[in-house]
Amino acid sequence: MYPEADAKTTVGDSSHDNSSVGTQAKPPRKGLWSVRHGLAFMLHMCNFSMYTQQLHLNIAITAMVNQTALQSQPNASVDAQDNWNATQEEVQARASTYNWNPELRGIILSSHNYGSIFAPLPVGFVAGVFGAKYVVGAGLFLTSFLSFFIPLSADAGVAALIVVRVIQGLSQDMVLTGQYSIWVRWAPPLERSQLVSIATSGAMLGSFLVYLVGGFICQSIGWPYVFYIFGGIGCVCCLLWFPLAYNDPKDHPFISADEKRYITCSLAQQDNLPGWSLPIKSMIKSKPLWAILISYICQYYTSKTILSYTPTYINSVLQFSVRDSGILSSLPFIATWITMMLGGLLADFLLSRKIFRLVTIRKIFTATGVLGSSALFIPLHWVRFSRSTTIVFLVLATAFTGFNQSGALVNFIDVAPRYTSFLKGFFQMFVFIDGAIAPTIGGILINQDSVLGWRNMFLIVSCINIIGLIFYLILGQAHEQDWAKEETVTHL
Repeated sequence: MYPEADAKTTVGDSSHDNSSVGTQAKPPRKGLWSVRHGLAFMLHMCNFSMYTQQLHLNIAITAMVNQTALQSQPNASVDAQDNWNATQEEVQARASTYNWNPELRGIILSSHNYGSIFAPLPVGFVAGVFGAKYVVGAGLFLTSFLSFFIPLSADAGVAALIVVRVIQGLSQDMVLTGQYSIWVRWAPPLERSQLVSIATSGAMLGSFLVYLVGGFICQSIGWPYVFYIFGGIGCVCCLLWFPLAYNDPKDHPFISADEKRYITCSLAQQDNLPGWSLPIKSMIKSKPLWAILISYICQYYTSKTILSYTPTYINSVLQFSVRDSGILSSLPFIATWITMMLGGLLADFLLSRKIFRLVTIRKIFTATGVLGSSALFIPLHWVRFSRSTTIVFLVLATAFTGFNQSGALVNFIDVAPRYTSFLKGFFQMFVFIDGAIAPTIGGILINQDSVLGWRNMFLIVSCINIIGLIFYLILGQAHEQDWAKEETVTHL
């Protein structure tokens, strides 16, 4: 629970973009070795493991599909095609392969989002009331355990594979949504961007590793081991999470008195205590929430498209082998991991030094991420004659998206800390809708035209991203909303 009103140490008014947070108690001299940063790194590993299991099918599917002939590519040499064909035959000899066309592959890749569209709302609500420890831990264990059954389900048929992926999606949602309720109790406002960025950047590190080694695993020992290995890593993370994670600093057995006092004083001026009632009418009327929601939808459409199709694009369009396409597909995500970490540190630095207001920081980082990535996605179709140039554009475009994490994607904690977990769950519903729609649309476009389909996909991604940015720049705010400060009569 949160400290009572008499424990508050507020100095000045906090109603203007949290600019007064710099006057709160000074942090204990522990830096990144504090317990709160340790918790962020634990969530970093949970997100790392969860994303390896969300994406292992994306890289494995290039080896799972029986590709007996290459489509003619104007930029492919005869030697490159012969080498690519030889590699495909080597991969297919190590495990079963399946006759899945591009449209069916798009459905399979998006299937883990189907059952999760409505799950985030109750997950976020329950995690906000009861805490994230068991919600996150149970979700991570279930998705890890189910990874062992993907090869069996693929042999049983597409329907069985989709069922397993749907259940995995539900359990992954418990990790994605539930973790945000932890920061309501653990994250001082001046460290909010860096703590959330450290935790969520684990997703990019997981994406990097699964693409880096996934193709090598498929080619050397067979694609089923991609699921066995990363499922096992997830089970190990569960063994560390349950004994070391705590929902509230006051319950942690190893936290120092200084750090506990610092967190308590930092959060004392915010009414963060979650409850059963929700100001639904006020949320619906809130323009800042609409700005965040639209930005969320648009940015995650881009994310889901790139996560799903980067390996396939490098493998089929640029005609790299399964192993090489996995390695090259990993590069955009390690670059994004770096920009997410640096973005969180830079955002908190700008806020603590009062260089910009919080709302300005959120909009600068969002604009940088959206405009930078869109400017590089649009010309991809016209630079594909050079494989090295295309890879550089892909890496830089994806890296720019990492700055969004310190912009609109964390903004909901600023405007309504009391309802952080519920709002994350609500936004996550639309993320899963993106996850269900984006790969399917991509598969349809590529199935219709193997060349222009890729061009159209990247153009659509860029246009959607820019539309979300416009809404956010016009309507976005960063100060705590009045309806989020206390319970009102407009509750659910």
